[in-house]
Amino acid sequence: MGLADPDDVAAYDELLPKLMVGAPEVLAGPIVLLDYDPDWPARYEREAARIVGTLGARAIRLEHVGSTSVPGLAAKPIIDIVLEVEDSSREEGYVPDLEDAGYVLTVREPEWFEHRLLKAPGRGVHLHVFSAGCSETERMVNFRECLRRNPADRERYAATKRELAARAWKYMQQYADAKSEIVGEIMRRAVPD
Repeated sequence: MGLADPDDVAAYDELLPKLMVGAPEVLAGPIVLLDYDPDWPARYEREAARIVGTLGARAIRLEHVGSTSVPGLAAKPIIDIVLEVEDSSREEGYVPDLEDAGYVLTVREPEWFEHRLLKAPGRGVHLHVFSAGCSETERMVNFRECLRRNPADRERYAATKRELAARAWKYMQQYADAKSEIVGEIMRRAVPD
């Protein structure tokens, strides 16, 4: 997403209310990273089955992304999933059904690939929705694959995450945006298969 300089709280105070469905969530404490949990892939599979069971063929592509998708990588215990639908801007075609399945629409970003973020309260799942063929899906999957293949990059990324998680942030998005530099560096060095 890369909203602003992660240290510029005022910028986030201004920008987040424009993207959030409801009030922006202020962090209540530090960001907690856990050692890799071998149950994370199974949690993804359960959620993927729930999504496909809810949307059927409207779920064009599902991918487990984010740190919980990389064996050996410490992460926030939140399963990040990318879902591609025909047109993510047409919320009426998928959001009501996902809400019936326990998801809550929390972010709407029309200027950033028509991204929608739905969360599953109590299940620790973030569902990122894009339109079919979106380049951001490929970027997320490629980053996952880079970290899976390269232990040195995985360790550098983990060290950066730990350093950033130790800082006091008002919003989770500041932490996410602060990781952009290391993500970009890893991606620039990556050579596609």
